[in-house]
Amino acid sequence: MKSLKYIMLVALVALGFTSCKKFLDVNSDPDNPNNQSVLIQNRLPWIEHFYQYTAGVTNYRTSCMAGVYYTNNASPNTFSTTWACTNANSTTPYQTWFVEVSSNLVDLYNSASKQNAYHYMAAADVFHALGYMEMLDLYGEMPYTQAGTGNPSPAPDDGKTIFNGCMSKLNEAISLFSKTQDAAAPSFATGDLWGGGDVNKWIKACWGLKARYMLKLSKKADLYNADSILYCLSKGPQSIADNLVGPGFNNSTVTDYLIGDPVVTNGNFDYVAFGSTVRISQYYYNLLTNMRNSGVVDPRMSKIVPSYMTGVQLDATGRVSSYTWTRSLGVDSYGPATRLLKVGPTSIVTPVYAATNTTITYAIADATDRANFIAAQTAANRTFTTSGNNVAVTYKAGSIYVNSTNYLVAGDTVYVNMRSSSIATSGIAAQGQTDVSWYPSAAAFTAGVVGSTGSFQVRPVSDQEILTYHEMCFIKAEVYMRKGDAGNAYTAYKAGIQAHIDMMQAKLTQWKAAGYTATNPDMAPMDQTAITNYMNSAAVAPGALTMSDIMLQKYVAMGCSIENWNDMRRFNFSAGNVGGFGVVYPGYQRGPLFTGQAQLTGTSPTDVRYWMRRWALPPTYEINYNSVNTLALNPHATDPNIWSMPVWWDCATDDEYYGYLKK
Repeated sequence: MKSLKYIMLVALVALGFTSCKKFLDVNSDPDNPNNQSVLIQNRLPWIEHFYQYTAGVTNYRTSCMAGVYYTNNASPNTFSTTWACTNANSTTPYQTWFVEVSSNLVDLYNSASKQNAYHYMAAADVFHALGYMEMLDLYGEMPYTQAGTGNPSPAPDDGKTIFNGCMSKLNEAISLFSKTQDAAAPSFATGDLWGGGDVNKWIKACWGLKARYMLKLSKKADLYNADSILYCLSKGPQSIADNLVGPGFNNSTVTDYLIGDPVVTNGNFDYVAFGSTVRISQYYYNLLTNMRNSGVVDPRMSKIVPSYMTGVQLDATGRVSSYTWTRSLGVDSYGPATRLLKVGPTSIVTPVYAATNTTITYAIADATDRANFIAAQTAANRTFTTSGNNVAVTYKAGSIYVNSTNYLVAGDTVYVNMRSSSIATSGIAAQGQTDVSWYPSAAAFTAGVVGSTGSFQVRPVSDQEILTYHEMCFIKAEVYMRKGDAGNAYTAYKAGIQAHIDMMQAKLTQWKAAGYTATNPDMAPMDQTAITNYMNSAAVAPGALTMSDIMLQKYVAMGCSIENWNDMRRFNFSAGNVGGFGVVYPGYQRGPLFTGQAQLTGTSPTDVRYWMRRWALPPTYEINYNSVNTLALNPHATDPNIWSMPVWWDCATDDEYYGYLKK
């Protein structure tokens, strides 16, 4: 699959150098459009789709870095568990951005300009800002001013240049969206999947993006401007009705011709919940069950943390007749990490389904471990026998269990994977469009035994959040907190929590009306009494607000989003040395499985180089084939510890940033 992408990239470069005008002229068949003839209203939805894919993989992998998810996939596990960052994570966002999105933006803009289709031109500007800012967040320096020009070895730009360029594009987008298109120009609604052609929503999104990006400058005394951010917020989204999202669907089996993933699903689903590797982390789980050490369970928890069926009884026809929903636990890699230390950082095992009674014999030499294991089987009401060190456990037909003789992984069923199903991916022909639960096998589906209910943000039918009102509220709360205005900070903080709950509730209500809850109770609306009780509980600061209160509630609400990692960098994670705000992300720290000394060379949390602050550039593109230009700007781009070098906006001054780029 990756080889095909490389071939296509080479082909695109070669096409940029061809001078065969005759070939281009004759290729005007409307059934075979080229980059000059394709309709702008046909190009935009594909840009939206491919951007969602780029953002999806970025959100997933940075959410592993930020502690939202654990994964047993070896590459991103280096982000979630060992912190021994690997280049295997670097390529896909870069690849999908340049090959599938950026390569279309100049053509969209130019084609729209010829038709005075100002709103399509504006959309091209917005995607320029979204994508290149994301690339800056990840890689720091990269080709920008020479990108998309046909130059096969474009020189990279520094982070300041990229940042200012993206802000300029948003300003132009606001101006273009404010103009009236020519009557003959294609309606913006025809091509806009995200906003349905609502230009006012896009204008508000532009202002909201400006606020998001200006907040990144919070370390820079010469550039951070609280009042400018508040002004942008006043023109940005004002309610959940203004949210800009990419809708997800489960109504097509068509898969992308490059990547092989469904073309209509949520981009976050494509990475977090397409397979069976991802679990909720203990860090995220604790915030949903014990925010502010309150012991209060968040009403959003049961919609975010997946569950599965236990204690299943099958009737005479082999269908489930009774069961219990059991909620997942979080995987611990930041604290004691007891389970992972036993077998290894990637050792959480995905369970299978017992179509018939299945007996597994475990050899357990340690007497204490054996006694504890037997006690666990008794508590689960399983049949077992013992003989010396051996314990033979029978998993009844209908059970979900781990198919391994290693007793240390037998209990991994408590870590429910995030997997969800679409009709394009389940492999079960009879699984309908309104059933997006995960079944471990076709036999489990036939019996009706659910292996995972999935999670709110990452189902195929979930909205992919591009810019939301709740994010704006939390930005406002932070800005007011920095200004010392505790009253307005508190109002915005509570509004942010409520806005996120309201957004979730609206979607859950839609899912119930569409019939998804027939097989999945986690897709039903939250109990209103539980919401009211939570908002009045100790989990929500009663008045004496801290920056940690704001940022942890924002962390919960943003979930699968690069913005959590961006925020954590701005506050130096759990170092507690930014602005007198104390430790903003308590408990986020290197765990006992840390092996990233070569990548993260700082020796204490207050050392900048202690933390994951950027990604290495993709070795195939900018290292192997463009190393002269890459190393000319940043001679440390190939150093093992590039992962701990701050990007431009993560530095307090330009002198600090450019100091990192010196030999």
